[in-house]
Parts: sequence; structure tokens; C-alpha cells
Amino acid sequence: MAEDGKAQATDTKSAWPLPKFHFEVKWDSNVMSFQDVSGLDVEAQPIEYRAGDSQVFSTVKMPGIKKYSNITMKKGIFKSDNKFWDWFNQIKMNTIKRIPVTISLLDEEHKPTMVWKLTNAWPTKITGTDLKADGNEVAVESIEIAHEGLTIENK
Repeated sequence: MAEDGKAQATDTKSAWPLPKFHFEVKWDSNVMSFQDVSGLDVEAQPIEYRAGDSQVFSTVKMPGIKKYSNITMKKGIFKSDNKFWDWFNQIKMNTIKRIPVTISLLDEEHKPTMVWKLTNAWPTKITGTDLKADGNEVAVESIEIAHEGLTIENK
């Protein structure tokens, strides 16, 4: 007799990993729709050190400064939607409005389960769509944003 899934459904939190296609992005307090979000990573840059009187002929590696990758977000182009460009055009002489960005992975009830919070985010690059006379795809633009910190919350 085939399993009907009821046993797995009773413990859904541990039965299946979450799919990555259901997510939400908030810029400040505005919710925006994106097709793709990438670059949610952080690394501790190693510091190598060796004392001159060390008996070991190799360096010791210690954790150094944390380095955050830029986040790249892609979305379809809509008529009269210039939010990326409006934000990017605010860059003047090393000043830009920095905003908090929250990226949430959602569950089947549309509630956040894992949340990435970016501190002081600002745009560094915008890439417009490529154009093809024989293409059959949606026009997609991307924005790359820098930030000063990434925190992760599991709900």
C-alpha cells in the first residue's frame, strides 16, 4: 500500500527543506518583487602570522575582518518603473541614501522562516536588459547593492 504522506505532514518543520522560490524583499518599508537574489554570503578574511622565534616553520591563521559580498537582485522591467535608476541617481559626491534591506524566505503560509537583514545598503551597479530581435524572453534588469552588514534570523 502506498504512503499517503500523512505521517510526514504531522511534522512538516523537519520533513522537507524549504524551497527557494518563495521569498520577499523589503527596501526600507516597500515590498518589491524580484526574480532572483544572489550574494548572501560573508567570509572572515584570514590573517597569517608567524613569530620570528617560532619553532614551527609555518604561519598561524587567525580570523580577521569580515567581508560581505554585494547582493545582486534581478527583476522584470515594467513600464514607468524607475526605482533602481531613481535610487542610483541620488549618488552625489560620496553621498547616497542608505537603506535597510530585508530578504525573507517564506513558508507555505507566506510567513518568514529565514530572514537576511542588510545594513546601510546602497546601489553600486545597475545592468539593463539585453535586447534581441528574435528573442522570446521577458526583459530583466539587475541591481547590485553594497552593504555594511548581514544578519540572519531563523524564525
